[in-house]
Amino acid sequence: MSTLLLITSPPTSIHAWHALGLAQALQNKKEEFRVFFYQDAVAAANALQWVPDDQRKLTSEWQKLAIRLPVCVSAALARGITDQENAQRHNIQQHNLAEGFELVGLGELADAVQSSQRLIQF
Repeated sequence: MSTLLLITSPPTSIHAWHALGLAQALQNKKEEFRVFFYQDAVAAANALQWVPDDQRKLTSEWQKLAIRLPVCVSAALARGITDQENAQRHNIQQHNLAEGFELVGLGELADAVQSSQRLIQF
């Protein structure tokens, strides 16, 4: 069964961590799943987000899964997160998209919803 994890909660939310936990469990069980970062969850893709040394870094934990990490481009840009291509396109001085994350359009979310057998939103 394919699962889509639609993550909308910010990295500071316990729900964002539950999404990661489910993704890790699905990966360990070798079950098919996809993720999509939307709304405030796009903050997980910010390479400049600082986390104290005594806390786990959600961004790093997602990167360790070595899966595709699509992020809504509009939600990301609205929250100050951009890749090099969009920084140039929109005359933004810096880019800060964390490694392994990728900015995509909402069409990708629509495709993921249509092709998944279940959708779980966090």
